[in-house]
Amino acid sequence: MTVLWTLALVAMLATLLVLIVGLAGFFHGGEFNRKYGNKLMRARVTLQFVTIVLLLLAVLSSA
Repeated sequence: MTVLWTLALVAMLATLLVLIVGLAGFFHGGEFNRKYGNKLMRARVTLQFVTIVLLLLAVLSSA
């Protein structure tokens, strides 16, 4: 595995973690969701973008 593929995998796992925490907070509701819900959503979108860029770079570099 190259460095780009490893970074893409780490970014995917980080995205999944933020998604799970965000969903758990959303379903639980309360103060945590009011305080961190929007921040977690923005973090997830940013991590998804980073993941896609890393995957594209990994595919293009291995071609």
